[in-house]
Amino acid sequence: QVQLVELGGGLAQAEGSLRLSCVASGRSFSNYAMGWFRRPPGQEREFVAGINWSGSTTHYADSVKGRFTVSRDNAKNTAYLQMNSLKPEDTDVYTCAAERIISWAIPTNATEYGYWGQGTQVTVSS
Repeated sequence: QVQLVELGGGLAQAEGSLRLSCVASGRSFSNYAMGWFRRPPGQEREFVAGINWSGSTTHYADSVKGRFTVSRDNAKNTAYLQMNSLKPEDTDVYTCAAERIISWAIPTNATEYGYWGQGTQVTVSS
């Protein structure tokens, strides 16, 4: 079992930056792949970025590639999403997710994650 809490959402101007944190409690954070998701209005939950258990591999949605960076610090039980060059269309609730996978794999489908945080609002003004 792992519990997830997102921190760091808020308001930013276009072209600005925010960093989200996902703090995990429970057992063996380093055994979990981590994903970040958002849900655009009227759409299914959308994969944003993910990182495997060790941090050796990452994966990004095309819409954020080159602007967002996912990372993790297993000693601090925390995953991060650094968001740069923000756009108004990045406005959403961002949620982190975890699934126990000890390999290079990073799930991109929300159904593949068993643990979810409550989400944090990111609002980007133009």
